[in-house]
This record gives sequence, C-alpha cells and structure tokens, in this order.
Amino acid sequence: MSNTPADAAIAKTLARHPRPLGGDPLKRVDQPVISLSGLVLNNAENAQQLSPKKKPSWLRAKVPGGQGYERLKGIVDQYKLHTVCQEAGCPNMGECWARGVATIMILGDTCTRSCGFCNVKTGRPATLDKDEPRRVAESLRLMYEHAKLKHIVITSVNRDELPDGGAAIWAETIVRVREACPGMSVEVLIPDFEGNWDALELVMASEPHIINHNLETVRRMYPAVRPSAKFDRSLELLRRVKQGGLVAKTGIMVGIGEKDEEVLALLDDVLASTRTDNGSCDILTIGQYLQPTRNHLPIDRWVTPEQFAVYKAEGLSRGFRVIESGPLVRSSYHADHQANELTDILQKR
Repeated sequence: MSNTPADAAIAKTLARHPRPLGGDPLKRVDQPVISLSGLVLNNAENAQQLSPKKKPSWLRAKVPGGQGYERLKGIVDQYKLHTVCQEAGCPNMGECWARGVATIMILGDTCTRSCGFCNVKTGRPATLDKDEPRRVAESLRLMYEHAKLKHIVITSVNRDELPDGGAAIWAETIVRVREACPGMSVEVLIPDFEGNWDALELVMASEPHIINHNLETVRRMYPAVRPSAKFDRSLELLRRVKQGGLVAKTGIMVGIGEKDEEVLALLDDVLASTRTDNGSCDILTIGQYLQPTRNHLPIDRWVTPEQFAVYKAEGLSRGFRVIESGPLVRSSYHADHQANELTDILQKR
C-alpha cells in the first residue's frame, strides 16, 4: 500500500465522512427521482477520480489576518469553541472575524446526518454537554467586550438521536447569550428538528433576533443534496417562524445541479408557502456551492456574478425584503448588514 500525500488526503476524508454519502435515503425519504451517486468520489468501494475545476477569478477570498481576527481567534481557541467558520471551511472567515462577526456551532462537532454538500464531521455524537450554554455565553461575553463582537450567528449540527433534537440546549443558549451580551444581535441557524414543532416552539420562545433555516437547494435536488430532510417540512418551519411574529431567513447554494428556472421557482415557492398575517420569509442568501472534499457532490457549474445579480433583482421584485446574492455568500456572510438593512426597511414602513 502506498503512502503518498494523495493517499493520506483520501484517508482523512473517509475518516471524516465514514458513512456512505447521503446516509440512508430510503430510510427517511421517498424514492429519489435522481441520483448523482455515480459522480461522487469515494462513494462506498467505487472510488472515482474527478479533476478539480479551476475556480474563476471572482472566487477569491481574503487571507485571514489583522488584529480583529487575531483577537477573536484567541478567544475561540482558549474556550475550545466549535465554529462553523472553521468546521465547514468557510472562505469568508478572515473577513467576517476581522469585522466582528462569527458563527458558533453548538451541540458538538459531529452531525447525525450526512448531507452531500456539507464538510461538518458525521457520525454518532458524544454525550450531550449540558454545560455548553453557560460556556458559550461566557465566551461570547468576552468576544462582545474585548473583540467588539456585534452580531453572532449560532448554529448546530443535527442531533436526531435526541428526543427534542437539542432544542432545550438551543433555548438555554439563546437566553444566556442575550443576558450576557445585551447589545449584541443574536441570529440562529437551526435544523428542522425532524418536524418536531414543540421543539421549534421552545427555540422561538427564547426570542432570537433572527431565525434562519436553510433550504440549501431546489426541490428536485433534495434526494441527492439533503437525503434526510424534506423540502416541504423546511418550508413549514419557516412559515411557523413568521406566524410567530419573528424574522425568518433562509438560504440556498447554486452550481450544484439546479437550473436557473428552478431557482426562480423556489423564490415563488418560499414566499407563497411561508405567507402569514405577519408577512413571508424576510431574508434570503444565495451563494456558489464549493465542493469541500472529493467525497462530496461535484460542482456542476460556476454561476457568474451577473447571474447572482439577476437572482437578487428577481427576489426583491417578488417580495423578499433583503437578499444577499453572490459567489462567496454564505448563510452568515454579512449577516449583521442584513439585520441592519431589515431594521431600516421595517422602520420606514
């Protein structure tokens, strides 16, 4: 057996994503209408080779650095916090941390699902850490006071093995963070809790400023991209958030196999399906899919900045209040700007 750098990289990938890509789709969802298994590298024993596509010139992120970045990184390292910025390899980490915006990941670093796009570790999580809300709140207080943290996004892995999907930890974390950092806005990026609406109500009752739940892709692509999720279930979650009078946000990736007309249809679907007396989904983010490792779904196309501008114009004309659309956009990218923009819009009504 050879021990080349390529072999080591493949071994690391397989250790990080030990299960067949996509988990067990037949266990949770209807029979897939499409299959991209033949295009996925290291899928079971049928490993394939795919030449990485050269990134276009507009996909260039800033190198992490600067005093703001170093201050934030020091606190993250000191308190051994999990950030999705690091776990998912976000290209905007340097820019966001330098500006005083970060995304903390709670409920551990191991997800019970295995989505085709995500670089977060999958497997059986460790024992639930019930002291985590206190530690997260204390560390964020330090970031708030010393690193000038203005806006925090809190997300989590899926914890489907828990009866409430981790909702109790979610709620306690939000309450403690709001108490510790009264001048900081709190945005949460939550899982679907497998449709456990009591769990969702528990999170909503803690009153975060923004509740985000990402659709990730168009309806047709769900069996390949999110085999353990359901498109309509995610829409219902967003509708319930709006029905509860809270700010609702969602996001998708493009370049993973969808068509432009499907993206436009999704815009209409989200607004129609989430419409309540309190309005429809408020904020939408659209960004380029980037294949994290050779064990993930391949990139289908590079979407141009001009097309991202079209998505934004179409979304605003249809009724979204705020849209962040661009090649490097992620759920948390410019999240503070989105919150401020929405506040300005609502104050002018």
